Amino acid sequence: AYTSKEDFEQNFESIKNEIKKDSFNLLEVTKLFQKIVSKANNGHTRISFVQPYKMYVKTGGTVFPLEIAIENGKAFVRKNWSINKDIQIGAELKRINGLRIKQVLEKIYPLVSGERTYFMNAQIEYLTLPRYYWLAFGEQENFEIEIFQNEKSKVIKINAISALDDFEMKRYDIINHERTIKFYPNAAYLNPGHFGGKFEQYKQFIDTTFIQIKAKNSKNLIIDLRNNPGGDDAFSDYLVSYIANKPFKWASRFQLKTSAHLKENTRHTKDTTKAYWKSILEHNNGEIYDYNFSFNEPQAKTKLFRGKVYVLVNRQSYSQSTVTASQIQDYGFGTIVGEETAEFPNLYASVYNYKLPETAIIVEVSKGKIERINGIDNGKGVIPDILIKDHLLDEQDEILEGLLKRIH
Repeated sequence: AYTSKEDFEQNFESIKNEIKKDSFNLLEVTKLFQKIVSKANNGHTRISFVQPYKMYVKTGGTVFPLEIAIENGKAFVRKNWSINKDIQIGAELKRINGLRIKQVLEKIYPLVSGERTYFMNAQIEYLTLPRYYWLAFGEQENFEIEIFQNEKSKVIKINAISALDDFEMKRYDIINHERTIKFYPNAAYLNPGHFGGKFEQYKQFIDTTFIQIKAKNSKNLIIDLRNNPGGDDAFSDYLVSYIANKPFKWASRFQLKTSAHLKENTRHTKDTTKAYWKSILEHNNGEIYDYNFSFNEPQAKTKLFRGKVYVLVNRQSYSQSTVTASQIQDYGFGTIVGEETAEFPNLYASVYNYKLPETAIIVEVSKGKIERINGIDNGKGVIPDILIKDHLLDEQDEILEGLLKRIH
């Protein structure tokens, strides 16, 4: 979709020609294969480095101690896990071991699957520079960094930290799976969490939430889709059914491409009596076809939320959360607030995975194309109706606080 067959094959041959030995460990082969897969420039087609990283962490590995946020081409310190507390949160990180931060990122990008630089930067924020720096450059005992803070540049030497005790055991991921309902004086706030898990439990949470909102007589509802990994359209559509004023779909068009490999995977892992999975088996290998999802109905009028709806997004709103935000925006069900999503609302996703026979490495592959409700593909993420930047992706909540000041 984003890379021609010729360019993809040229990249494959280039990487193949770099091979100078006949055996590799798991980390080496994972990096090698990911450099091939990432050329597809698709965030949902990827090979994770989780397994070799877990092995590294468990055997006492160390990592670079600073997490970053990447904004307007600059890298800012968002978390400092080193013992050097002179490095301030918000300081600009300009160099690591003599390389400008741009050069560091360019070494990392081939190991990141993504449609564009904005998306890859968001992935480096989420999966963290410490992990990606190790993946790209290997283990290092210490680092010489250049930072810019208090209006001046400063060169500092810092040591690596224990990946387990000083990093993984202390931090929290940017992505938030937790479901939350709370009430402000002028608005109800709902974070639906990721769109997955046990569907009946999720429906019960949403049902209970809107009963509470009705009991509180809230006139404004804030739905928080920031730092959201996405998930299944059935979950997001159930949420949307409480704010919709007419029948709705989650996409204007959904296409699938079937293949012998996908058919084999479907037979072994899915319920092929269901129409969706059955369709994959009924079409010819290599065929691209439309699959039509039916309209969803709004909840009964007595259950619907009738007030003003605001939906929060940021660059860490991924996959189905981005699609849901665009769905709400295109139908006019709510006002989008925050910053442009790194994910496209028109995206190649609907992932399936398979295991490589020799290495047992798991490959994730997109099999479907989603088109947003308005049918417009402008090569951008979801653009909010009210723009508020999320600086550093930290505890200072500029987007929510900014919106609450606007709501009366």
